Formats: sequence, structure tokens, C-alpha cells
Amino acid sequence: MADSAAGNALATHLFTVQLGAYMVETLQEVSGLSFELDSIDHYEVTQTGQLLVRKLAGARKGGEVTITRGISKSEKFTEWLKKSMIDGAVTTARQNCTITVNDSEGKVVRKIELQRAWVKKWEGPNLKAGSSEAALEKVTVVFEDVVLS
Repeated sequence: MADSAAGNALATHLFTVQLGAYMVETLQEVSGLSFELDSIDHYEVTQTGQLLVRKLAGARKGGEVTITRGISKSEKFTEWLKKSMIDGAVTTARQNCTITVNDSEGKVVRKIELQRAWVKKWEGPNLKAGSSEAALEKVTVVFEDVVLS
């Protein structure tokens, strides 16, 4: 019997982010997640003198992702930010960052592990007197490789 749920798309609001051994709280959005392979043009001439251009797969590139979250008292996340951005200790700040996408029952459907990730950019909240909005921070994370499962 065919799996009737196989073609059902997942809701985008059912996700978690784990930084090393710690869950990141107060998440609002994860955006811009992408990674790619280099494309290499390889030129050949056939026996008849015709030019051929072949596309070859090159090295896999790392990428970056932006995490938007409510500013909270999360010590572990703040320590990671400080280590990368303030201390400049990128080598020791590198962590694996795992994004999980869950189904409506909370079961993990896809894991995206960003390997050796560190903070490249931090954007603070827009602060305005009289505003009743959540204080959000945006963190751009760069990573070297991806493992999908």
C-alpha cells in the first residue's frame, strides 16, 4: 500500500534549532538556507574538431543562514555570539548547528546539520518608545558543510 502522507508538504512553523548540545529558544524564523556545488566548464575538442563544453561538478561550498529570534536570557546562545563576534575566537566558537523540520505530530522528518558554524553578523532589535513589539535579533551564521538526514 502506498504511503498516503508521502506527498503532503510540511508546515514551515514546526521546526527547532540546536546549537551543539543546546536548544535555541524563542525562534521566529530561519531563512536563506542554501548550499551549492561549484560548476566547472571543461572544454574539449572532438576528433572532428568540434568544440564541446562539458559541465562538471566541482567542490561543495559552505553557506549561510539567518536565524531570527526573540532576545531572551539564553546564556548559551549569547556566549556563542560573544565568542564569535566580540572575542573573535571563531576557531573555538565553531559549533554544529542542527535544524529539524517536524511533522504535525512532532516527529522529525528532516534534519539539516550545519557543520562548523559560527556567527558572521548580528543585527539588534528596532527599539521604539511606545511600541509593543517583541525585541528580535537576527544572527547570520556561516557554515562549512551540510549533512542531510
